[in-house]
Amino acid sequence: MAGAAPRPILETSLYFRFLARELRRRSRSSAVVAIGLALAVGLVVTVTAAAAGVKTAQGEVLHSLYGVGTDISVTEPATPGSGGGFHFGGGPTSRAQAGTPFSSAHLSSSAGLTTFSSKTVNSISKQKGVSGAAGALDLTSIHVTGTFPSFSGGSSSGAAPSVAPFSVNTYTIDGIQINSPGLGPLSSSKITSGSYFTSAQSDKAVALVDASFAKEKGLKVGSSWTIGSTTFKVIGIVTPSATSSGADVYLPLKEAQTVAGDSGKINTVYVSAASSSDISSVQSEIQHLVPKATVTTAQDLADQVSGSLTTAANLVNSLGIWLAVAVLLAAFLLAALLTLASVARRGRDFGTLKALGWHSRRIVGQVVGESLVQGLVGGAVGLALGLGLSLIHISEPTRQAEI
Repeated sequence: MAGAAPRPILETSLYFRFLARELRRRSRSSAVVAIGLALAVGLVVTVTAAAAGVKTAQGEVLHSLYGVGTDISVTEPATPGSGGGFHFGGGPTSRAQAGTPFSSAHLSSSAGLTTFSSKTVNSISKQKGVSGAAGALDLTSIHVTGTFPSFSGGSSSGAAPSVAPFSVNTYTIDGIQINSPGLGPLSSSKITSGSYFTSAQSDKAVALVDASFAKEKGLKVGSSWTIGSTTFKVIGIVTPSATSSGADVYLPLKEAQTVAGDSGKINTVYVSAASSSDISSVQSEIQHLVPKATVTTAQDLADQVSGSLTTAANLVNSLGIWLAVAVLLAAFLLAALLTLASVARRGRDFGTLKALGWHSRRIVGQVVGESLVQGLVGGAVGLALGLGLSLIHISEPTRQAEI
């Protein structure tokens, strides 16, 4: 008949109209299938994002321990008795003077480390595969102030002294090579107030101070801070990254060596390799060059420090993924059972369609089309749900870090 639509177009139109009508008529069972698939897909996306988040956290831990561009650290373990003792200053006669104030500061190499020659940095920097090396002197300062106690009865023998107030102030100091800001403890930090060291300040009494330490001690740019008998001027405030834990005070390396009495000494070397493939060979070369040293790579730190993160990642990957797979299988099984039940109840409808000229292949295509629509809707909702939960999971730690 003239003007009539082609038969394939009519059949296609009828197919989609019938598909939409059947989905509306069985909206409850269709919704159950779509919701089950949505939950399964959402769980898979969330678990995958959580596993990726744990791996990212592991990377951030290593990043904060070493800093940008640092692949290897070189230290030398302290030997028993190498740390020296602590002395308040003043002879025994001063103790008899009740109420005499005392003030003493003691600087020592950070726990577990001993000092060695700073010439080691030059030797390491000449090794094949090394793109940069920087020395540092990590120190701990213990400052004790108070007054000597008085003794009752005029004799210290068998007499209980009165308790005199005293305070102990402990903080950490890093002496750094100021010409290598991309290596070492300051490489992952940001100067939020003031400025970084200039080349002319390598032997000047200037300091950078951690933001938290500055807040605790009431320091700001232009303030003074005394270490031992030297007064340093604060030229900048340092804010570390969210996962970083640096020192409280940063000094030019030469000044740190002077106040500690360790001229020409360091206790840590930060090394960057030319490429990741060179790290293993560089580690071997440095170990051969400095036999007594402990040469630690990022992978070694991962094994030592981030064991809990690795365990968490494995737990998420194993249990989480298996849980997601189990839910997916359950969702698909539910969808299959509901579809089979629907097909069993629609025998009369299918008979009518066959009487109207529908072939079995077309009826099967109709059922497959309905299942496909349910799957697409459930998958889209599940993907949106999973992405939403992942964004919440990522944004919450970020918000807490900003606070």
